[in-house]
Amino acid sequence: MSRADVAVAGGTRVPSALWQLSLFRSEVGSVFRRWRTVALLGVLAAVPVLVGIAVKIETRGGGTVGQEGGGGGPAFISQVTNNGLFLVFTSLAATLPFFLPMAIGVVAGDSIAGEASSGTLRYLLVAPAGRTRLLLAKYASTLVFCLAATLVVTVSALAVGALLFPLGEVTLISGTNISFGEGLLRALAIAGVVALSLIGVAAVGLFVSTLTNSGIAAMATTVGLLITVQILDQFPQLHAVQPYLFPHYWLSFADLLREPVYWDQLLDNLRLQALYAAVFGSAAWARFTSRDVTA
Repeated sequence: MSRADVAVAGGTRVPSALWQLSLFRSEVGSVFRRWRTVALLGVLAAVPVLVGIAVKIETRGGGTVGQEGGGGGPAFISQVTNNGLFLVFTSLAATLPFFLPMAIGVVAGDSIAGEASSGTLRYLLVAPAGRTRLLLAKYASTLVFCLAATLVVTVSALAVGALLFPLGEVTLISGTNISFGEGLLRALAIAGVVALSLIGVAAVGLFVSTLTNSGIAAMATTVGLLITVQILDQFPQLHAVQPYLFPHYWLSFADLLREPVYWDQLLDNLRLQALYAAVFGSAAWARFTSRDVTA
């Protein structure tokens, strides 16, 4: 490291802002260079393709899907044949309960434990960034993956929808018609909300990752917790605690397809994700900064 990379304050070498940014860039690059990450993004990109082809095949004779006698499916699926933009909403609704959070859980769970299992964590901590900055860089790179994964689903669905189905004015679920341009802006807003909905899973995965030196164990535990919480959110007997489970408000993004927009559950979702990020992020920091790193 050059002298330009650090500032001296009271005899203490402090990493410069430029160096700290390079740590974040390095972590982001490390996440997206892994073959596992590429495979996860490939699977996410394939989901809209499969959904679009399935809808096209089922409706080529004039049938419908997602309505009574149509086989069920996400709430938006019956609109896909009228407007390909609805494939974006359908794909996000189909991937959000499991595929997207599973991908985030794998990346977050591997963030610290993966470095420990490969023996590189000690060398990362030798750098002047310190444990807190390293943990923040790991979490920030996971959030970048949250956004990237959501955009992969969105772009894939938009491309497949434009290829297989007509595009035009969008009829909102409240019955109001808006232009395609405004519908596209709402689709991007929904993608942003979905990405923000995953920050709680990312924080939980980061915390789990600080508890073990096995990347596989951390990933499996995070995904297992995700499945368990999803199951608990389905039991009506647990209605008192369900509003505090991180996936409870995930599908509230549908309220962006109303006119006017219903903000209550959207804001509840964002507040809940922020709470999980604060609680489990703090727990991860407390564990990681006091941990005896031997690998």
